[in-house]
Amino acid sequence: MAQQSLAGWHKPDLDLSNADWRSGSRGRGDVQIAFVEGFIAMRNSGRPESPSLIFTPAEWGAFMSDAREGEFDLT
Repeated sequence: MAQQSLAGWHKPDLDLSNADWRSGSRGRGDVQIAFVEGFIAMRNSGRPESPSLIFTPAEWGAFMSDAREGEFDLT
């Protein structure tokens, strides 16, 4: 499998060890987010050791807008 280039990737390598992880489903969901150094990190609560996704505020806003509009709903 060819490795994808991360050209244009300008997000820092954040230290998430002390992040305040929050669940939107009051702890019942699989996704947690944390606000760290001006970025938004998202992880799988069932596998917190796996890599987190890192969003800029603009990316997070677009993601949330699309989610509210049903962009990611399963049919």
